Amino acid sequence: MAGGEKPFVISCGDPAGIGPEIISKAWLQRKERNLHPFFVAGNVADFAALDLVPVVKISEPSEAGDLFSSSLPVLNIHEGKAATPGAPQLDDAQCALHSLEIACGLARSADASAIVTAPVSKSQLYQVGFRYPGQTEFVSERCGIARENAVMMLAGPSLRVIPMTTHIPLKDVPLNLTQDLIVARGAAADKAMKRNFGIEKPRIAIAGLNPHAGEDGNLGDEERQTMQPAIDELRSRGIDITDPLPADTMFHEEARAKYDVALCPYHDQALVPLKTLHFFDGVNMTLGLPIVRTSPDHGTAFNIAGKNTADPRSMIAAIQMAKTAISNRMKSEN
Repeated sequence: MAGGEKPFVISCGDPAGIGPEIISKAWLQRKERNLHPFFVAGNVADFAALDLVPVVKISEPSEAGDLFSSSLPVLNIHEGKAATPGAPQLDDAQCALHSLEIACGLARSADASAIVTAPVSKSQLYQVGFRYPGQTEFVSERCGIARENAVMMLAGPSLRVIPMTTHIPLKDVPLNLTQDLIVARGAAADKAMKRNFGIEKPRIAIAGLNPHAGEDGNLGDEERQTMQPAIDELRSRGIDITDPLPADTMFHEEARAKYDVALCPYHDQALVPLKTLHFFDGVNMTLGLPIVRTSPDHGTAFNIAGKNTADPRSMIAAIQMAKTAISNRMKSEN
């Protein structure tokens, strides 16, 4: 491994979902995709039962590097029989939660150089004591970062988006889209583009909340009253950011070439274009953490689990993006 970097740790996600399959398929493409060595925190039985790849049980993360070329290393953190694909049980949720906890600890202690989280079922996790909106908030708390300071970015080869508000009802977006929030998200975007992607002078686009970006106040005044003052503050800090743009014209190919990341007021405004363009290779990356954390931008897909039809491209992209971030962080620190 270049520069003595440690392997990445992948949390197994819900083992009854497609997590074990896409992790195994990513390992199969390790050479052609030039993937950084990784190991899984999970139940060896879940991966052995798939019979897709050779699996080796490890007891320490340091063992993964030498074994990665010939077998998928699994740090066995959960004893039990293999999960039944497509039929999640509470024991599977316990495994997923334990895996996530262990993976966070290994990344924080630098025993792993990054964490990639496989998909979980929040409804299952809630039944075993999980009390977070998602894995992002769990990871941020374990890193000592306040939930509101952990920023979700979705990214693909031709588009990066940050929803400034996430999992709240649409009617609550205007109240939550404050000047302070916009400034915080804009500053986080600027720092992340520099630190994780090596972009010296990031260009940020920001979508208006209302149709046609408010049409000079005729279709809503949030752009003038809330967004523009925040944009002016960001510019005073030397950040390159547009005025509010009509969302319906900022995601075509020519428009995307003019910015490095887009800030969007609400969830679907960001995720619809991202998933339209990069449904199979989109990545969820958490900004604002002391560690690198990425994740495939899809769910557990219980309906196809165990059928050997799951597409691993998003998992592969998540591993590759983690490598990009680690490499650029190392360069910026030297």
